[in-house]
This record gives sequence, structure tokens and C-alpha cells, in this order.
Amino acid sequence: MMPLQTVRPNIVQAIRAFRVEDLQTAAQDLGQHFLYAHLGAAQSKQEVLEAIAEAFLFPAHFGKNLDALFDCMTDLVYKAGGQPGFVLVLEQLPDNARFDREAREQLLDVFRDAADFWGERKIPFRCFYSFQ
Repeated sequence: MMPLQTVRPNIVQAIRAFRVEDLQTAAQDLGQHFLYAHLGAAQSKQEVLEAIAEAFLFPAHFGKNLDALFDCMTDLVYKAGGQPGFVLVLEQLPDNARFDREAREQLLDVFRDAADFWGERKIPFRCFYSFQ
């Protein structure tokens, strides 16, 4: 069974019982982009943004702030042409004083906004995350 059949096409949710390998396979089977960032070494918002930028191959001019993250996840990709859909995994988001619940929610809000952006264009965008 395809693990994504039970997941809404535009959503940000905890990875829960899903395995990264299964999500990657499902994305490949659907012909969708698979983007993976392991954030276990990041401790601060800046380090999280840098790790995502590196993992997702953002351009060198990426501004390392939440607005720039949204632009990279939406406008830049949208201008690149038709898109088949996205499966993203943000593994081991920090959970500490330098990257607290508010910081995590702000980050996840960017991905929620990106999911809405792609949803309006009828393009699947599923983002899964886990905490350290």
C-alpha cells in the first residue's frame, strides 16, 4: 500500500509511524520531489535554516530567514516550471532553549503556508517532521 494514500495532499504533520525510506519510495513512485533534511546537529534557528538550505540545495543568495525560506519553497520553484508534487521530511527538529516551541511553530508555519500555496495550484505538498 502506498503510505501517502491516507495523507491529505497538502499538509504538514508529525512523521509518526511513517518511515523516511517509505516516504522516499512513495515520492519516487508518484514522480514527486523528495526533500530531506536531518537537523540533529542544529541548535538554533539560524543553524536550522542553514541545514535546510544545504539539504534542499537552495541558491547561494538564500537569506537564511523565514521569508526567504518561504520564497525558496514557493516562488523560486514555481518559476522553474511545472511541478509534480513534493514530499519533505524535516527530521530531528531541535527542542531546546535556543529553538523553542515558538521557533518550531514559526518554522512549521512557513511549511504550512507553502502547503497552502501549492494546494491552491493543485500540486501536492506533504511535509513530515520529527523532534530530537
